[in-house]
Amino acid sequence: MRRLALLLAAALLTTGPALAAPRVVTSVVPVQSIVAAVMGATGTPDLLLKGTMSEHRAVFSPAQIAALGEADLVFIVGHGLEAKLATLSGSDAVNGKTFIQLSDAPGVTRLPVRQGGAWEPDDDEPAPAAASEAEGVLSFDPHIWLDPENAKAMARQAAADLAMADPANASAYAANAAAFATEIDQTSAAIAAELAPVKNKPFIVFHDAYHYFEKRFGLTGVGSISDVSAQAPSAERLATVRGKIIATHAACVFREPQFDDKVVQTVIEGTTAREGVLDPLGATLTPGPDAYPQLLRNIAAALKDCLGG
Repeated sequence: MRRLALLLAAALLTTGPALAAPRVVTSVVPVQSIVAAVMGATGTPDLLLKGTMSEHRAVFSPAQIAALGEADLVFIVGHGLEAKLATLSGSDAVNGKTFIQLSDAPGVTRLPVRQGGAWEPDDDEPAPAAASEAEGVLSFDPHIWLDPENAKAMARQAAADLAMADPANASAYAANAAAFATEIDQTSAAIAAELAPVKNKPFIVFHDAYHYFEKRFGLTGVGSISDVSAQAPSAERLATVRGKIIATHAACVFREPQFDDKVVQTVIEGTTAREGVLDPLGATLTPGPDAYPQLLRNIAAALKDCLGG
């Protein structure tokens, strides 16, 4: 018995106590999923924005704000996406913690904010790598995760930040980010093949969140009812969008579960456009490492179903 006790004590001295994983908080489902894939078995990041609340209009409870202050790392998209959350970064409310903006990750491609309800071809040019942001003005489209290549860059950045906070698991984070990249490459290839037959079908989206997805897969988005920040559209914008539907013979107009669909019904009335549903956030998905690739597949399936109908 004494020998067994000595062996157990030696084992404890050799291995040491298990180190707790960093406490990680993430803003939206795509970010939570990417970070969860990188963390793997070491831990699970918490999610702030759940359900169908818009990423642009989300507000946070005192308990959620307290959780931000207690976290070791907070990952957000940043640069205007989570507008309310960004005002907390570095403030006393969160114990001075500065949030990690994954839109700043090396390798992330930024696209410009498209202007108006009907887009022109030159709206597709890359945005500057760095741009000053006036208060309330976006310097680029912040929906970066809808380009799978950007998601891979976000995963690499998350792995680097997690490794700094938790050096003991640095190799695991790097390996998980690499495995995530492989999975996303396979998912992207399947989506490209799936959407090839409908690449040239024009469509309208509810709010201008899909620029990155359109560009990556060569799709023909021609306008949006609401702007990149999902502001309520003016009567003039609705008229412009309706004119674009008629002029381009847009096959579909896509609503989103985060917003009322009445405005979509208004603009398609009397046209040949069908109504579809796209969800840029994955509001109905179970958070975790599988959510992000499923989000991409869901968007692709919704586009194919409506545009090919």
